[in-house]
Amino acid sequence: MKKQINLLAYAMICLAAIVIALLIRSAILEKYTSNHTIAVTGLGSVDFDSDLIVWSGTFSRIDKDLKKAYAEIEKDRFIILQYLISKGIKESSIVFQSIQINKEFDHQYDDTYNLRKKTFVGYNLSQSVTIESDQVDVVEEAGRSITELINQGIEFYSASPQYFYTKLAELKLQMIETATLDANKRARILAENSGNKIGKLKRATLGVFQIVGQNSGEDFSWGGTFNTFSRKKTAHITVKL
Repeated sequence: MKKQINLLAYAMICLAAIVIALLIRSAILEKYTSNHTIAVTGLGSVDFDSDLIVWSGTFSRIDKDLKKAYAEIEKDRFIILQYLISKGIKESSIVFQSIQINKEFDHQYDDTYNLRKKTFVGYNLSQSVTIESDQVDVVEEAGRSITELINQGIEFYSASPQYFYTKLAELKLQMIETATLDANKRARILAENSGNKIGKLKRATLGVFQIVGQNSGEDFSWGGTFNTFSRKKTAHITVKL
């Protein structure tokens, strides 16, 4: 009986020694591995030209007679449509929004800013038009010549055009590949200069996708930047390996 107890105690001691040895080995391997791991960041960058433009503007008419104001803005709408078509813009790319109607009043105040008189000026009718087109050059030219409408007595207020790229998905894949190759090249240079070779990739992390205007000096944002006001853009992405 005593002999069995001694054997059991011996077995437990041996098992404990094995477990301790394995833990020590694991700690050593972890330390060795971490000491032989490098982190590098690769950059993928590409310049591109937007292939989609969105341009909008508003026009308005004001008159005390609602029917007359409506007739005038309908006339302006027809003139604007013909102007855009004459510039080469496809009619299918032109969208007119519904007419907005507001009553305009002239307010007169006394010296203490209390309202003394409120006079009805007329009905202010406004309408907006939006062009979304892949004819970037054509729409830009139409925007630059917008004074032709103003010279016809149309109060047209033009907004700044916005530029987009319809092949962003393909562009992102291309940039990720470029950034990964760049990071891999950096890792090889670091390893070779220290007399080592790189092994298998342990972890990869993508950075934030940034789109800025070319030569604009725009700052990157932690949440990503997406420039829409420059036709020519530069896209950036980082990959940490």
